[in-house]
Amino acid sequence: MTNAWALLYDELMTDHSSHYYEYDRNDPNREDPFEGNEINLNLDALARNGFWQYEEDLTLKEIREYLSSTYNAHYTSKQSKTQTLDLIESIGDAEPFCRSNAIKYLSRFGKKNGKSKQDILKAIHYCILLYHFAGLHNETKGTYETF
Repeated sequence: MTNAWALLYDELMTDHSSHYYEYDRNDPNREDPFEGNEINLNLDALARNGFWQYEEDLTLKEIREYLSSTYNAHYTSKQSKTQTLDLIESIGDAEPFCRSNAIKYLSRFGKKNGKSKQDILKAIHYCILLYHFAGLHNETKGTYETF
């Protein structure tokens, strides 16, 4: 008889995400690796230049602030710094998981607690994660448009 826990361990512990070994990444007292290396999107200058028509600059700023805040609230314990998404990625399900969660948050927008900004921000976060797990950072820009 095979032990189910042993099978699960073998499945989850053989191929780790690139973040698996960062044991202190959720430690609130660790040194900020990005401090002093901030990316200046200079969204204010773009807004003054008339680049944004629909307040996209403000939306991008809110998204950046939201994403930065989420890494203090992820579901990890002090014993294990592995996030649930790391485990999901290790079994090859990160892409469909992120797509499904983006759909979930978009479909509940306006139905739970009114038009919740939080639902849209969560959907955008999962879309960004989907972009990452789909490997689109390394893909060259094509001419395919859907709008």
